[in-house]
Amino acid sequence: MLVANRMARNVASRFDEEIRFFKTWIDKPKAMGAVLPTSSITARRMASLITPDCDDPVLELGPGTGVITKAILARGVKPANLFSVEYTEAFIPQLTSDFPEVNIIHGNAFQLDDVLPDMGDGRFDTIISAIPMLNFPVEKRVELLNELFDRLRPGRPIVQISYGPVSPIPPDWQTYSVEPFDWMVRNIPPARLWVYRRILAA
Repeated sequence: MLVANRMARNVASRFDEEIRFFKTWIDKPKAMGAVLPTSSITARRMASLITPDCDDPVLELGPGTGVITKAILARGVKPANLFSVEYTEAFIPQLTSDFPEVNIIHGNAFQLDDVLPDMGDGRFDTIISAIPMLNFPVEKRVELLNELFDRLRPGRPIVQISYGPVSPIPPDWQTYSVEPFDWMVRNIPPARLWVYRRILAA
């Protein structure tokens, strides 16, 4: 009975997330990358590149309903070390309620200097992004990627989810590498994960 009740609560919670996501998509489709939130399997795969139980902060761009946020915390990241930047205001109240110790920030990921607190010399271990990159000009995507690299520890990854067959950010083999990380067929719609790393000077 306890197992059945737990399963029922999980199904209800997932349904609530999908309804909340869909309602927001109806209001602002261009701000959303998909009709349904990222699957938990995809979220765990994205979070898998974070250093386990790391003490360095992690940056999440586009937490939405918080599916990826949960996976990041499950990886061992302390809530106080997670900075989640969400552009869509409708998601903020539920995110702050579900993750009261996480740094939930309402703001534009393309204006991080105005959004993130001053971290001094601090750098992120990993950056996890669910920004709908294909909705933005290519020049803007490349500019954001290079800014994100400046906020990362050397050699650490940026993980991006996308719904196109090729990388949403074109490769620049002199500056950064682009690797297809995984093809998530169980996501709705199916998604591809990409990993970007700045090329370190020899």
